[in-house]
Amino acid sequence: MSEATEVVDYQAKATPAGWEDRAARIESITPFLVRVGKRNQLIVKLETEDGLFGWGESGLSGRESAVSAAIDHFAAFLVGQDSRRIGRIWQECYRSQYFEGGRVLTAAISAIDIALHDVLGKRLGVPVHQLLGGRQRHAVPTFASTMGRTRTELFEQADYLTSLGWDCVRIYPSNFDGGDIHDPRIGLGAVATDLVQLRERLGRGVAIGIDLHHRLSVAEAASFCHMLPPGTLDFLEEPIRSEAPEAYAALRKMTSVPFAIGEEFSSKWQAAPFIEQGLTQYMRLDICNIGGFTEAMKVAGWSERFYIDLMPHNPLGPICTAATVHMSAAVPNFSWLETRQSPVEDLGFHDPEIFPVQVELLGPVYPVPDTPGLGVEVDETAITNQRPVHVEAPHLRRSDGSVTNW
Repeated sequence: MSEATEVVDYQAKATPAGWEDRAARIESITPFLVRVGKRNQLIVKLETEDGLFGWGESGLSGRESAVSAAIDHFAAFLVGQDSRRIGRIWQECYRSQYFEGGRVLTAAISAIDIALHDVLGKRLGVPVHQLLGGRQRHAVPTFASTMGRTRTELFEQADYLTSLGWDCVRIYPSNFDGGDIHDPRIGLGAVATDLVQLRERLGRGVAIGIDLHHRLSVAEAASFCHMLPPGTLDFLEEPIRSEAPEAYAALRKMTSVPFAIGEEFSSKWQAAPFIEQGLTQYMRLDICNIGGFTEAMKVAGWSERFYIDLMPHNPLGPICTAATVHMSAAVPNFSWLETRQSPVEDLGFHDPEIFPVQVELLGPVYPVPDTPGLGVEVDETAITNQRPVHVEAPHLRRSDGSVTNW
């Protein structure tokens, strides 16, 4: 036997020919911060060297410039990479810094991940939901929100929505937009009365929820729930901040009303205690914040393990809507998708002049598209003419001058 031993590069031998198609390499990643309707949108165009492109959207409303800068950081090492290796790209974006994670970085990752799925769907000639395992439903049901400022407006809008086929309606507290002074304890009794009367009006065939926009303390949220007879509410959305799962555990012991939590989550790790400890009954993940399809599908599967349905957050534009529709079509554990396109809301987020092709709302449902990719087209001339407007969320304070949650 020869003393020399041949060294075999098994990694090289295992690499298939043409595994790295140069035509599929990322050529550019371009963020666009534009004004659409009553809100700014940060959308991202990702192009490959063979001329294909996809669109993504970031969900961190009000901090779009920070996310745009993060996208530029990621683009510096993503350009030239194979756009088909979506899972690997997600890992590199998340892990390749000392201070990993956080909402700014994952909002940037979300937009890139969604755009990569759009590109791959177009490359393969299939809708994105086919990349996720195929659709499990042909239409995605939605819930709509009333924006009534008075009890009369609330009831009229709820009646109108249910007459059009919506079987789930969400309300906001009557003092939701009451100026810069906000005391969450003031008006809760009136809101409870509104809900009791709304339940009597709509009957038991319609699900009713309320978005408290994480404005309450544990004690305030518990007190509010105790004002309501059993069966009044089908879900309580974001009653308190989500940083402390222990606080939700305490509130969970004080009320039987189902919780809908998760729109602020920026990772599977943040969602984990809420899923595993039974702290939410509806998972409100936002695909444009949590990390795109790659992370959202993991959280969806984890939620299924504990019999938790998705009720995705969807407050943005047509790209977010399309991405969420594809995800919602592909998971088994699903209840409703949020829509901001009902006849009682006029927000302009889905401007057809800017987005001439988009997923259309048909009554209370989004039909699941079968066109390659997301099924959204963007007029790039139109978006360059839509300059963003600086927006700062209200800095709310109580009557004593102290700061409170928006």
